[in-house]
Amino acid sequence: MILAGVIAAASGGAAQPTGQGGGRFARGPRIPTNPSYDGAFTFCRIMFRNSPYGDGGGWSVDYPRADVNLSFRLSELTTTLVSKSKGDFNHVLLRLTDPELYRCPFVMMTEPGGAYFDQDEAARLRDYLSKGGFLWADDFWGEHAWNAFVGELRKALPAGEFPIVDLPVEHPIFHTLYEVRHLPQIPSIGFFFGSGGRTSERGRDSAEPHARAIADAQGHMIVLITHNTDFGDAFEREGDNRDYFNTFAAEGYAFGINVLLYAMSH
Repeated sequence: MILAGVIAAASGGAAQPTGQGGGRFARGPRIPTNPSYDGAFTFCRIMFRNSPYGDGGGWSVDYPRADVNLSFRLSELTTTLVSKSKGDFNHVLLRLTDPELYRCPFVMMTEPGGAYFDQDEAARLRDYLSKGGFLWADDFWGEHAWNAFVGELRKALPAGEFPIVDLPVEHPIFHTLYEVRHLPQIPSIGFFFGSGGRTSERGRDSAEPHARAIADAQGHMIVLITHNTDFGDAFEREGDNRDYFNTFAAEGYAFGINVLLYAMSH
C-alpha cells in the first residue's frame, strides 16, 4: 500500500502535541478557545456528558493528538485545504448545542458508549445531521457499550426512520481514495502490549469489529459507527511506539482519510 510507505517515511515529522465531574460532564483536559473559522477543513470533536449507565472514558479520549495527527495526514496525503494557525493544525471542541456546530461538515465522538444526550442535544444532533452534517462515532467495545450508545442516539434518530445497517467492504467509503479491504480491529496501545498483542479489548464480547451506518431519507450516510475498534489510537499514538505504529497506522489512516473525504463529498 502506497499509504504505508508515505506514513513510514514521514512519521518523524508528524505533528505531536503534548499529551470526567461537574453534573454529568466528565473531567477532561483544559478546554482551549476554539480558533476562528476560516473555511478550511477543521477537525471537530463533540464534547458530551457521561451517563452513569453507559460505558466509556469520556469525550476526551485520544484528544488532542488524534485530531491533530489525522488533520496533518489529510493535508499531507490529499490536496484538501486544512486549517492552520501559526503552523499548527486547528481543531475544535463543541457541545451539540453550540451554534458553531453547523460550520463542521464532519464531527467525531470518541467512546460514545458513555454518552448522555438531553432533549436539546438530541434535537440539535438531528437538525445538524438533517442539514448535511456527518457524525463518526468510534472506540467503544462490547454489547453493553453498543446498547448504551444506540439508546442515546435513538433520542435523535428513531429506529423506525433511521435503521442501522452493516456496511459491506464494497461500500464506497472503503474505496474513496485508498483501497481498504477489511475493517481492522485496532486496540488501544495499552491493551495491545498489556495483553501480549491481542486486539479484542473485551474478549469474546468484542471479537468482531463492525462498521455500521445510518442514512437519511435520500440514502445519504449521516452517521458512521465503528464498534469494537479504536481508530483514534491509530492516529493518536503515531510516534509512541514503532511496533504499534507499523501494525496499525497505515490501515487506520487509510480508512480515516477515506471517511473524511467521503463525509465532505457526499
